[in-house]
Amino acid sequence: MSPIPPEVLSSLNRGEVESRTPVEGLAVDFTILLRAICPQLPRTATEVMRAAHAEEIGRRMLLAGQIMLQHLGPTGYLALARHRSDTVRGWAAYLLAASPDFSLGERLQLIRPLANDRNAGVRDWAWLALRRHISANVETAIVLMEAWTVSTSPFLRRFVVEATRPVGIGCVELPVLLAEPSLGLPLLEPLRTDPHQYVQDSVANWLDDLSQAQPDWVGDLCERWLAEGPHPSTERICRGALRNLG
Repeated sequence: MSPIPPEVLSSLNRGEVESRTPVEGLAVDFTILLRAICPQLPRTATEVMRAAHAEEIGRRMLLAGQIMLQHLGPTGYLALARHRSDTVRGWAAYLLAASPDFSLGERLQLIRPLANDRNAGVRDWAWLALRRHISANVETAIVLMEAWTVSTSPFLRRFVVEATRPVGIGCVELPVLLAEPSLGLPLLEPLRTDPHQYVQDSVANWLDDLSQAQPDWVGDLCERWLAEGPHPSTERICRGALRNLG
């Protein structure tokens, strides 16, 4: 990992530029950035963030969203979601998740620009932030997101898969889908021939997650998909889905 030039780190901490690599994203000082974008914050708020500087980044993102909600209110989401800093746009996702003022449908509608963000980190913060709301309303979320599977944006198509992965990395499991994976078919079936590898990998990972709890279900699904219509995308997805099933 190359050292980050001081002038680049300073610009990141002032919210003037986006991080170009995960290393740059992890190097952002949340306390300095909070003060830069919201100078009216009381000292207590930045002290809380400073005390959390050693915690993993997901915890700090959650805390930043809560701080922003407390001091900007739910309408602060729109300004943060348009900020030039990818870290701040990620905070917007967590502000949206922390606010009690939105229904699941409203959260999903509002998160769309971040789910379709040019920055890969922001796209992941978008689904990670809403994960607990989706976990609490899996079937409703699937109905609401089914239309996203035919979006022209591969980022939005990927979002619905990542948001419902039965065992996502660094987030809560979705026991409903672990027990009844067929509930996820309205999202998976339209994507089994998706032309974009970004989406294909996501579908494969969804099924690989499930394969440890439901190996027969995953095997049968892949067998059916391949029998019904051989397709390079489907073949690639199934290889990934079955990679840990021996």
